[in-house]
Amino acid sequence: MSGLALEVIALRKAFAKDGRTIEVLDVGRLSVADGEFVTVVGPSGCGKSTLLHILGGFIPADAGQIRVHGREIAGPGPDRGMVFQEFSLFPWRTVEGNVGWGLEVRGTPATERAAIVDRYLTLTGLAEFRHLLPGELSGGMKQRVALARVLAFDPHVLLMDEPFGSLDAQTRETMQEELTSIWERTGKTIFFVTHDIDEAVYLGDRVLVLSARPASLREEVVVDLPRPRTVAVRKSVAFLERRNRVWDLIAGERRKHREPS
Repeated sequence: MSGLALEVIALRKAFAKDGRTIEVLDVGRLSVADGEFVTVVGPSGCGKSTLLHILGGFIPADAGQIRVHGREIAGPGPDRGMVFQEFSLFPWRTVEGNVGWGLEVRGTPATERAAIVDRYLTLTGLAEFRHLLPGELSGGMKQRVALARVLAFDPHVLLMDEPFGSLDAQTRETMQEELTSIWERTGKTIFFVTHDIDEAVYLGDRVLVLSARPASLREEVVVDLPRPRTVAVRKSVAFLERRNRVWDLIAGERRKHREPS
């Protein structure tokens, strides 16, 4: 394996709408190192989620390459796990049943499956809720179930599409801290798309700022703040400097997008 978990090279994507072509992505190159936590932001509608779905193999690119540990990929695979904003849980299955569902489909033996499910229920703080149904859970707990289900596959890379976007502010901050803790304990590579600048800076080792559509990599902002990070980090001058830098970049892209050509 190379030291790069994820590479994007000359990636392009366009959609046809109402008889015209809309250029969505034009990403020359970006990469994510093994074990790195990278967050992605950009102007609204710039193509962040489209990029993530291409990386997951759910949407084909028009041109370019995507590599996971040096191997070119062309569709979904167990090396990448996707966590969506929508929880997508089976309402008739318990917490335990939802986390183990993918392993059942894969044909993992029952004893091995039970051990894996136990591990990730414990890791995500869900062990005591294993027999509850999704309808009995809070939004934050449902998102933990969705995360545990993906982790049970043991993917190399976690792709996360605004997973905390539907949560209230307090629950969102709690989930950010819990995700950071899980990342530190598992060493997973995370590629995390968000519209929340504070969230991007708080979570990431780097923040990738995308340009207005067609999205390209506008700038990388390195977040060299100490870990583990606590809520107090958000009040530091260093945090605010990086947060303001990201804000200025996105605001500049919005202004350019509004200006007539």
